[in-house]
Amino acid sequence: MSSTPSRWIDFDPALMEGSGVARYAITPIGEVDADSRLIYDNWIAAGRHGAMAYLERYGDVRSNPALLLDGAQSMICCAIPYFQPSDRCPKPRLSISHYALGADYHDVVRRRLEAVATRIRETYGGETRVCIDTAPLRERYWAARSGLGFIGLNNHLIIPGLGSYFFLGEILTTVRLVSENSENSEHSESSSSCASCLRCLRACPTGALKADGSCDARRCLSYLTIEHRGDFPPGTNLHGSFYGCDRCAAVCPHNAAPLPTDIEDFLPRPALLDLTAADIAAMTQEQFSITFRGSAMKRAKLAGLQRNAAALLSSHASLSPKE
Repeated sequence: MSSTPSRWIDFDPALMEGSGVARYAITPIGEVDADSRLIYDNWIAAGRHGAMAYLERYGDVRSNPALLLDGAQSMICCAIPYFQPSDRCPKPRLSISHYALGADYHDVVRRRLEAVATRIRETYGGETRVCIDTAPLRERYWAARSGLGFIGLNNHLIIPGLGSYFFLGEILTTVRLVSENSENSEHSESSSSCASCLRCLRACPTGALKADGSCDARRCLSYLTIEHRGDFPPGTNLHGSFYGCDRCAAVCPHNAAPLPTDIEDFLPRPALLDLTAADIAAMTQEQFSITFRGSAMKRAKLAGLQRNAAALLSSHASLSPKE
């Protein structure tokens, strides 16, 4: 293996072949800008992250991703599509977020980006580290800074012409890489293009999304059905959601013609499509382990899914005609 090059060198797009990455951009690694750090810190201080205490930790690393890899110089921000058209993804009986119907994206994305990282080391030398959303790295911030897309009012990373149905992943490297795909600044089309639309704000049934681009996770149906632990706050209405919520993405004009994935791991599992709230309510721990093995939905644990199912069954019962 050669030593790490000290000059900036062009990234070879052929290294991405077969990875499933639809679009990528490269940016030099540095510190998160002061304004963005302040916005994040104020969001945490206001408690809008709910019970996601992990978002409070590793503030130094979150502000400077160079701390994730000694000598890191470049970050390759990658977008891997997961959208399945209706002819390949029948509507599930329960309202389950589209991304969760296939294999756990953490495993799929990491495996694919690790293969790219190996090629980078073999081609250029140096060291690499693959990050997904389990690392304290502000993925959407860096994706926008690299020029991959912009952050919409729905808080999603939107790639103009392709939409937002993507998993994000990053490859940090000690090699100084540049790419013609990179703009090294925020995408020319910013979230200001959302100001005349506001469809995502109107579609959010709980008012979690704000016109200033912030999100109160405590009101978000994705947070409530996945991240929240224990009983729901009094008066909680899941609005039919069982696991996650796609409303703000579904109404976004940028997703009018989303890029479909060709990754078979993201094909929906028949067992998940057929689940009912009654099935979940009666499920044993052994059945849970079998049904959700290799699924992102195991994150909510059986107790969380049964809590969600109970809320839906209760809501349905309250709407049923009285004898």
